Amino acid sequence: MERYQDSKLYRIRHSAAHVMAQAVLEKFPDAGIAIGPPIEDGFYYDFDLPRPLTAEDLQAIEKRMREIIAEGHEFKRTEVSADAARKVFAGQKYKQELIDGLEQGGRDEYGNPVEGPVTITTYRQDKFEDLCRGPHVANTREINPAAISITFREPAGAYWRGDEKREMLTRIYGTAWETAEQLEEYLNLLEEAKKRDHRVLGQKLNLFLIDPLVGKGLVLWKPKGALVREALTDFMREAQREAGYWPVVTPNIGNIELYKTSGHYPYYKDSQFPPVEVDEEQFLIKPMNCPHHCMIYKSEMHSYRDLPLRLAEFGTVYRYEKSGELSGLTRVRGFTQDDAHLFVTPEQLLEEFIGVADLIKRVFGTLGMADFRARVGKRDPNSDKYVGDPAVWEVATQAIIDACQRMGLNYTVEEGEAAFYGPKLDFIVRDVLKREWQLGTVQVDYNLPERFELEYIGQDGQPHRPVMIHRAPFGSLERFMGILIEHFAGAFPAWLSPVQVMLIPVADRHVAYAQEVVRKLKARGLRAEVDDSTNRMGNKIRLAQEQKVPYMLVVGDRDIEAGAVSVRLRTGEDLGAMAVDSFVDMLEGLVKARSLSLLPDKA
Repeated sequence: MERYQDSKLYRIRHSAAHVMAQAVLEKFPDAGIAIGPPIEDGFYYDFDLPRPLTAEDLQAIEKRMREIIAEGHEFKRTEVSADAARKVFAGQKYKQELIDGLEQGGRDEYGNPVEGPVTITTYRQDKFEDLCRGPHVANTREINPAAISITFREPAGAYWRGDEKREMLTRIYGTAWETAEQLEEYLNLLEEAKKRDHRVLGQKLNLFLIDPLVGKGLVLWKPKGALVREALTDFMREAQREAGYWPVVTPNIGNIELYKTSGHYPYYKDSQFPPVEVDEEQFLIKPMNCPHHCMIYKSEMHSYRDLPLRLAEFGTVYRYEKSGELSGLTRVRGFTQDDAHLFVTPEQLLEEFIGVADLIKRVFGTLGMADFRARVGKRDPNSDKYVGDPAVWEVATQAIIDACQRMGLNYTVEEGEAAFYGPKLDFIVRDVLKREWQLGTVQVDYNLPERFELEYIGQDGQPHRPVMIHRAPFGSLERFMGILIEHFAGAFPAWLSPVQVMLIPVADRHVAYAQEVVRKLKARGLRAEVDDSTNRMGNKIRLAQEQKVPYMLVVGDRDIEAGAVSVRLRTGEDLGAMAVDSFVDMLEGLVKARSLSLLPDKA
């Protein structure tokens, strides 16, 4: 499978970003230009502008972009010295700062850390020249003017280099496709995505909140959101019990020496909260669970007969994310991982890895997310950020590839996508809006067992090092919940719905019967409520539908006489009268099966 970075679409979007920058500078000659990379579904460029942009400005810039494209300018690449680059970008302070980083060899033209020396290059089309390594199309005519847009999304503020202490710039987003039809389809999906935005639905459905008094990026789960989250964790606990996992619990802080031993500190220093000093010792708010699990393993002597040992924890960890990067549930500072670590012999590695990958596939299938691909992340041989013997890395990487081939997975192998301590297999899931999300991950690790001097006694009576498998099907429960809310548009399947059934009495005299039905439902472990408000019946049904409740049971005189309920689905379908026990049996069966359908014949 071709990598996005190697595709024609990537070059088109990269080139369109330069065309946009030219159009902006023509309209605002004194503007400062920063960076303009392609992104997953388009591109952006950051500008220091003299005033806020209006809708009319964006329309004018987009019109000028189409004119530039039609003029047919070549993209010309030039290698330059740092001094020559400074002359080209005289008066552009952001470019000057980037040139300094390129000259020192530690930063690329976007300000990202890179290894080794960097060749400074520029690309020019027409009168616009930019600091850039490419790639680009050969000529602006390779960009379809009918397949670009910068008016589909509002410009946003963006701190220079993501640092809230630096200048606030204006980020203009754009998108470009090969055909007008592709652009139209994308814009339609964006409109649907707005309706499914988990931040909006989370508030509307009363699931969660993030309050600045508690802290940015720290989620408060309200009762309904906690119920959905609990249903997910119950599902995973059940799957783990069946697969032979043991539950463990570890503290939310740890001595800094623990993370120095594992190598996470100072490797992740910039993404960790500062150490806290207690009794002349330093502690970190827990940024990851794996070192704690290593210590649990190390606390006992193990024989080869004890392995594989599978330890699982829903452990909350904390990472320092910059304020500008926080976003609803998908980018937070405190999150819970469905984390597990398997300690295995080398001979067990392949089968255990396949078992973990099968579990992840089961999770996705149950949640209706069967459209996924796999990515094998291996070390970049030109980088020194990885720990451990390269020969051991090769063994671990090959084990992952062998597992993919045994399972018949559609996979790619990508350099630089490994964790610092070992290669990994990521599952990239596509949701109903065709957006890709990196969710489940499995990592093979020979390094932490070495760092913590973990051992087991083999059949030969001698000590041996176990191999460690890191595994998290959900990844982050917060992020997974955000994706699920949007995937289902808040209309969860019955087994996940916080309120599965709403009883709607026609009149006050029917409330007692409705409450009796609720007791029957609750006795079977089902979640049901009675709307005994003074609203009219039609309003009660509408409110339940707005809250995405799967089933509305209307009860009146005839229902009481027949020992029945009149069943309506949130989709508006009226199923008519059904005996109470029959409905309870039906719903219990759908919930136990974790069905995605509201009716048995569609399960």
